[in-house]
Amino acid sequence: MDAAEFRKRGKEMVDYIADYLEKIDKRQVFPDVEPGYLRPLIPDCAPQNPESFEDVFKDIEKIIMPGVTHWHSPYFFAYFPAASSFPALLADMLSSGIGCMGFSWAASPACTELETVMLDWLGKMINLPEEFLAGNGGQGGGVIQGSASEATLMSLLAARTKTVRQVQSEKPELTEADIMGRLVAYASDQAHSSVERAALIGGVKIKNISSDDTFRVCGSALKKVLDEDKASGLIPFFFCATLGTTSCCSFDKLLELGPICNKENIWIHVDAAYAGSAFICPEFRHLLNGVEFADSFNFNPHKWLLVNFDCSAMWVKKRSDLTGAFKLEPLYLQHHHQESGLITDYRHWQIPLGRRFRSLKLWFVLRMYGVKGLQEHIRKHVRLSHLFEHLVLQDERFEICAEVILGLVCFRLKGSNELNEVLLKIINEAKKIHLVPCHLQEKFVLRFAVCSRTVESTHIKFAWQHISQLATDLLKTWEQNHQQQ
Repeated sequence: MDAAEFRKRGKEMVDYIADYLEKIDKRQVFPDVEPGYLRPLIPDCAPQNPESFEDVFKDIEKIIMPGVTHWHSPYFFAYFPAASSFPALLADMLSSGIGCMGFSWAASPACTELETVMLDWLGKMINLPEEFLAGNGGQGGGVIQGSASEATLMSLLAARTKTVRQVQSEKPELTEADIMGRLVAYASDQAHSSVERAALIGGVKIKNISSDDTFRVCGSALKKVLDEDKASGLIPFFFCATLGTTSCCSFDKLLELGPICNKENIWIHVDAAYAGSAFICPEFRHLLNGVEFADSFNFNPHKWLLVNFDCSAMWVKKRSDLTGAFKLEPLYLQHHHQESGLITDYRHWQIPLGRRFRSLKLWFVLRMYGVKGLQEHIRKHVRLSHLFEHLVLQDERFEICAEVILGLVCFRLKGSNELNEVLLKIINEAKKIHLVPCHLQEKFVLRFAVCSRTVESTHIKFAWQHISQLATDLLKTWEQNHQQQ
């Protein structure tokens, strides 16, 4: 393919993507395929001779689309949003076209510098404390990670390194292995599984702190466990607070937890992967109160801020704590500006070496939507979630299982877990809408997350009518079957 054909095919692909997104509501939200469907549809080996673009293009609908779950459908209410917008798609195209490997300032100065500035822009939008911003000479700063999982892992590893070095300076007789065996990380029992995975990778113990009746961790619960562990000779070093848990969008009590962690010299990382985007709205900013106690903070613009995956924004108060844990300087990566203090090399902030020009997506979206446009997007989703909540509350057969704060509603039929498992099964088998469940206090709960950029009240009302009718049909057969038994 030469440049002339690229121009032609590029226009065709843009048209295809635009048509796909414009008419996505006409596609079944969840595919009708079984595991292994794709392998029989393609050859066993790559072709020896080139194939035409036409041949490849026609296979998109024939082979790929039948197995696609349509995350941007207005009938997709599972997990959390996967953000998407046309400005972000165009920026991603430009990033791929430039194709730089922005591991250092010298590898592509614009890639590094735009990221630093965009993370400052984003930090100011959510009113992060000044210490988290790079500014013109601050000690903090932001970086784009691939996911919140990576941000949590980087924070935990940085905290581990910092604690090991500190303990060794105080007790030089202890080996690194001695200290590692006593380190303990903590998180809510509602925290995302990626926190436990970070501890597994980091080779440290992790303990879950019990949440209260509103699914939040409070200061007294953390302090009790810390006191017990210190009395047992363990070394608490890391706590991951969650703002907007995956199961029900609950918020740990950061104003209680933060001072305890600061006093105990425990690194506190705040994971706001989903909810963080809402903090650009003044009416939701109070949910971030207490972040001033944190060492690191993260949220995903690729969830709710119209920036396509991947774009996970992470900030640290003291970037040397992060870079100091991972800094390696082979000669082939060095450049004469690296010690100037004016720039940062992002390879020291992440697990991989190479990195894409992801800040272009933020730059395009923030400029073309503006803060007000993004605020309206968030507010619309929150309004729609309260609409769904209202519809549920009007039906006495159902119950709401957690406070509806942002764009997630947790609900269920009043009755057994088995009943609700069957309800979810028939909802998803009908493939009109798509939901996923969670467990809250031993209850099997259905999660309804407002996700699509194009979702409207008509889609919410349709989803509820569909769920309500399926529930009616289920309860009839359920009662008949149980009467017979």
